[in-house]
Amino acid sequence: MLTTTVISSTTASAIALTSEIGLPEGGLLATMALILLLSAKEIFSASKKWNSAINASLNIAINPLLITFTLIVIYKVAEII
Repeated sequence: MLTTTVISSTTASAIALTSEIGLPEGGLLATMALILLLSAKEIFSASKKWNSAINASLNIAINPLLITFTLIVIYKVAEII
């Protein structure tokens, strides 16, 4: 029962993010994640724990979100024009 509920809610979430109605939520989630990761990178860079492994890990997560954010901005500008 629990597995069915998790699979159903996951499938519903995936479908919602790909539909017209779900686009704002997906864009908002991507933007919030990007802001959070950029903030974490800035905070970690000022700490004594900063090393190249942390930098690489954060860059792996930040780069696709940055591309996604850029595409969202282009889409919104094109939608206005």
